Amino acid sequence: MSQAGDIPAPSPSRAGDDVRGRHLVVISGPSGAGKTTICRAVADRLHLPISTSATTRPKRPGETEGRDYYFLSEQEFRTRIDRGRFVEWAEVFGHLYGTPVEEVERARKAGNRLLLEIDVQGGIQIKRAYPGALAVLVLAPGPDALRDRLACRGTDSADEVRRRLEKAAEEVRMARQSGCYDVEVVNDRLDEAVRHVVQWIQRGRNQA
Repeated sequence: MSQAGDIPAPSPSRAGDDVRGRHLVVISGPSGAGKTTICRAVADRLHLPISTSATTRPKRPGETEGRDYYFLSEQEFRTRIDRGRFVEWAEVFGHLYGTPVEEVERARKAGNRLLLEIDVQGGIQIKRAYPGALAVLVLAPGPDALRDRLACRGTDSADEVRRRLEKAAEEVRMARQSGCYDVEVVNDRLDEAVRHVVQWIQRGRNQA
């Protein structure tokens, strides 16, 4: 796995025999690392669409159906799992999240790159199903910075912050052990983190 300052070309296996998913860019990271902010900034800079996920969690104030998420009941979500209607799905903090097949196929048919802001479990599933996808793991500068970011959001209790920190450590271990992520970007300075992700996506596109 490469660090943010080392922008790699796709490995021979991805550049040669297995190119499935070349149109997909996965951006994952623990809660509080800044993956959502980075994903939106990269989308704006490169004019790329962001995949809309489905979820069973309740809609939050200001969220819009079909823009932020497709909000489904748990029964409907599980029915779609059984019908193979998700390219990846996972349970996170008691709610189900998944990427609909239609999101990926729509981008593929249009010949567009597609950004997927998903958790580590989903990112691993995507890379195993679509080995040609580009996968970025976004990290906070360290546990203390992550704790401060989560606390400053003001949306979680002290117990919830602790639980998210434990989950973050677990996700990073899982990502590294899987070998599915191609680069790690430490989000210390947002503008630098965005620049690294943009450069890496452009390098991968030029190598395709």
